[in-house]
Amino acid sequence: MWSLPPTDSVLHFLSLVAVAAQGMTAALAAGRRSMDWLGVCFLGCITALGGGTLRDLFLGHYPLAWVQSPIYLALAGGAAFLTILFARLVHRLKVAFIVLDAIGLVVFTMAGCDVAWQMDATLPIVIVSGMVTGCAGGVLRDVLCNDVPLLFRSELYASVSVVTGLFYATAFGLKLNAELWTILTFVLGISFRLLAVRYKWEMPKFVFTGDEER
Repeated sequence: MWSLPPTDSVLHFLSLVAVAAQGMTAALAAGRRSMDWLGVCFLGCITALGGGTLRDLFLGHYPLAWVQSPIYLALAGGAAFLTILFARLVHRLKVAFIVLDAIGLVVFTMAGCDVAWQMDATLPIVIVSGMVTGCAGGVLRDVLCNDVPLLFRSELYASVSVVTGLFYATAFGLKLNAELWTILTFVLGISFRLLAVRYKWEMPKFVFTGDEER
């Protein structure tokens, strides 16, 4: 998610925002589990950088972002620490967690697709790379906080990542303006995720009890 084209300054800026946003979601989640301050900052780094790290390991994309640029560790941990200091203000914003997580999901999905595309991966790999980058950090956060990951809850989550990745990858084939397409994809992804939460859009469920029909 970090080897961004120098021309796409919008995606680079949004990626920095997403790192901070995911660090904040980790702090909010950690606060509900009464973690100590070091644990909060550590969880912030795992949440913000975990998805990109897994993607790079799968693709063989080295060096890892936070190894090459430790500033990402400082940004994620710093955002988590600031959230501790302003926890009461942030806590009053009921939609803060969902909005911040949506930012991370959408932006990291785009960034993951971008890295895979630069490595000449096929379209399915590009989409999967985007989904891993966008979803994995939040899953790690929720698992470490002993919560059911948002990925496995009712509202659309992974589906938002897939749609975002497909829409964003369209620009690769059509050679559209990178910065404009990044903004459009960001708006589409955020709107899709928040609408899914607001109206409880769900994928079809598979229910199997093991009982034979009579």
